[in-house]
Amino acid sequence: MSIPFTKALLNWDLNNNNRPMPWKGEKDPYRIWLSEIILQQTRVEQGWPYYERFIKNYPTIFDLAKAKDEKVFKLWEGLGYYNRCRNLLFTARHIVKEMDGVFPKTYASLLELKGVGPYTAAAIASFAYNLPHAVVDGNVFRVFARFYGLATPTDTKEGIVLFNQVALENLSKTEAGNYNQALMDFGATVCKPMAPLCSSCVMQNKCVAFSINKVNQLPVKSKSIQKKNRYFDFYCFQFNDSWLIQKRGPGDIWEGLNQFYLVEQDKLQTIKETNIQTLIKVQLGIQDKYLLTGTQIIFAPYKQQLTHQTIQARFIIIPLKKIPPVFVNELWFNKNQIKKLAFPKIINEFLQQDFLKKC
Repeated sequence: MSIPFTKALLNWDLNNNNRPMPWKGEKDPYRIWLSEIILQQTRVEQGWPYYERFIKNYPTIFDLAKAKDEKVFKLWEGLGYYNRCRNLLFTARHIVKEMDGVFPKTYASLLELKGVGPYTAAAIASFAYNLPHAVVDGNVFRVFARFYGLATPTDTKEGIVLFNQVALENLSKTEAGNYNQALMDFGATVCKPMAPLCSSCVMQNKCVAFSINKVNQLPVKSKSIQKKNRYFDFYCFQFNDSWLIQKRGPGDIWEGLNQFYLVEQDKLQTIKETNIQTLIKVQLGIQDKYLLTGTQIIFAPYKQQLTHQTIQARFIIIPLKKIPPVFVNELWFNKNQIKKLAFPKIINEFLQQDFLKKC
């Protein structure tokens, strides 16, 4: 067990985790299984009312097993991925008929149930029986990639093996259920995909990604590297006549070249003052005392066409009164020094057309 991470996570769960969910703390394997099937490929907010309706209509696995297909599918309507519903009915009837309605009590036997994969089996085993099996999903990938600074793509065989190993090493063997739930909650509410709450995070002083300002670049997915359209927002932090410059790491385009502080977006969203403030204050913990007053300069998108993807980039100028703690160990360069650094083409265009002339 990784003592720093695991201990901090369980302390956070005890003192700060206020995420309410109707299945949280549940020990009935039927209800746990039902919630996990509903939440496969479904957000918690969307699945929540479906779970409550299913429990109201089918409070036990016996009720679900004898239900008519048409009524169950009607209750499922709107959730999509209807194969999940078919597997739900099949498995309920199988457990009632072949197992007298008693859920399997081991990870291996849970895996034999139709529609139950490694994640769901680990969830049921740990939540219902407190067995030491680690859940590994998108939240877990993201938390560990950032905390340990892991750039191995999560959607490769190597990455899957690595992250499962890390998950098992960090698992609390004595509090597996609480730990797994806390880890998922932490990824969903603190170490979020967009605008993570780094400035108030209990893991901040041990988080590798935060220490090297790579929070927005992790985790890495090999498939995302190949996607056709990518949207970059470069935050150009300025202190006096110097600018924060970072070097791009391995595993993506432009490896080893320089850049301004990068936030990659899923789409080209309208950028607002609130978006900027969220990044500056919530993620980076930069308070008003470090910021110069006035509107940040936002330059319209630049575009670069690569072989397999199109990059659109915007540049936001953030003037600072003094260097905030998050950037004290970073590299700062004046304009003359910046001219000598190697940048991707899209940033060089910005430097030539706007930055060196107007900033």
